[in-house]
Amino acid sequence: MDRRKFLPPFAALRAFEAVGRLRGVRKAAETLMVDHAIVSRHVRALEAWTGVTLLDRSRGAGMLTEQGAAYHTRITAAFAEIANATADLMHVPDTRLLRLWCVPGFASRWLMPRLDRFHKRHPDIELEVRPSDRPPDFAADEADVDIRYVRDGSPARQDRIRRIELARPAVYPVISPSFPLGGGRLFGPLDLLRAPLLHEEGDGEWRAWLAAQGVTVPSQLPGVRLWHAHVCIDAARQGQGVALGNDFLVAAELDTGALRRLEPAEAAFRPAILGSYALMAREDRWSADPVAKFRRWLRAAIRNDMPPAPDEAGAHAD
Repeated sequence: MDRRKFLPPFAALRAFEAVGRLRGVRKAAETLMVDHAIVSRHVRALEAWTGVTLLDRSRGAGMLTEQGAAYHTRITAAFAEIANATADLMHVPDTRLLRLWCVPGFASRWLMPRLDRFHKRHPDIELEVRPSDRPPDFAADEADVDIRYVRDGSPARQDRIRRIELARPAVYPVISPSFPLGGGRLFGPLDLLRAPLLHEEGDGEWRAWLAAQGVTVPSQLPGVRLWHAHVCIDAARQGQGVALGNDFLVAAELDTGALRRLEPAEAAFRPAILGSYALMAREDRWSADPVAKFRRWLRAAIRNDMPPAPDEAGAHAD
């Protein structure tokens, strides 16, 4: 059966794609430079054409239904492919804007102090950095590149995404040199259960680290939740408790003495590697010049600070 007869009017598709991407009819109208009533009419026409409700109008003008969200993901990818094919046909060079999302701790503690080196090496590339705990929706074209900390055993995220592992740093507890560990000396990891632990959004990292030390983890762990790794590090530096860090997050503070690694009085803690930093990008943008240059620069910068990352040939879809 020829499925081309199921192609809706392009204007209706374009309006719906913009509404879903921008989360609103009025924002879509501004982007498309038409009246918002025209956008609404196009979306309703698409709903009538498909026989499916695409917008949940009870929740707001830009909220998609479950079917609408699934449909939007697929047509967004199709729009991107059409745009890329047309740009290739017209021999349009790759955009020099690189939109980078990054987990906040890595962005603030390691990446930002080094970004001037990238700017000096590639002054023609305009870099837009967005620290975010939420990974971007590549299908909706929210970002070109994403840097995440991926916990071991985490499920695959999105289709048509390539990923390379950047580093697998060991995780260890850190405290302020002036921090008084309650109850006296630290003899082993079990003693940390009586210390004020500093957690990110949840206590998963501490649970994984304690389990790696052979500790039977109780149902509840002490300490406050501060959501972000870099906030936990700041709190530890101020003497508020014990944080988990790695060389990307705390190397500067360890060098200056603002923090110190917490080690027990007897046997050392077991080395604990709980996950990896990874760089991800859409398959169709992987070889784009700004993406490729940033990827090469980042890997070289990490090699200067850390053991070599796996060979780039090991990149894979995730």
